[in-house]
Amino acid sequence: QVQLVESGGGLVQPGGSLRLSCVASGTISHINTMGWYRQAPGTQRDLVAVIRDGSTIYADSVKGRFTISRGNAANTVTLQMTSLRPEDTAVYYCSADTLSRLYWGQGTQVTVSS
Repeated sequence: QVQLVESGGGLVQPGGSLRLSCVASGTISHINTMGWYRQAPGTQRDLVAVIRDGSTIYADSVKGRFTISRGNAANTVTLQMTSLRPEDTAVYYCSADTLSRLYWGQGTQVTVSS
């Protein structure tokens, strides 16, 4: 079992920045891929960015603005978000993939508004 806890969401003006963090606990040795997804009201949950062994994948809509990274401790993942837009408003979920199962955090709200 893996538990994920996110932090760092909030309200920010367009053009601003936020940093999301996620800490995994439990059987973290089984985690290979960690990432971030987001879900706006009335839409499906979409990939934002994932990272595995230093390799990253980003959604086209966030390339050049968001950066995903793993911490020195293998159980953390961070999403640095810059040049935020109103369309980035969503609940952001941390994910951890152990090959046998995909785990989710509880989500953290990000609101971009003036």
